Amino acid sequence: MVGPSITEEERDATNRRLMVGMVLLVGVSGGLVSLQVDPTPAQVAGAVGVSLLVGVALTWFVVRSLREFSPKR
Repeated sequence: MVGPSITEEERDATNRRLMVGMVLLVGVSGGLVSLQVDPTPAQVAGAVGVSLLVGVALTWFVVRSLREFSPKR
């Protein structure tokens, strides 16, 4: 039987980058959507901030939900 091709540290680093990327994707998309209504810079910053919080909550939910499918370490 063949073992894993990456170490646990590499897997953890990759998972962390994916989670940060997901949060940033949601945050930036919220800012871009807000640009459709000709906002002020403060409104764009607020939209990005709220979207980042939504991204954190969404990422937490997804990671928590998918833990039941991952093998125990």
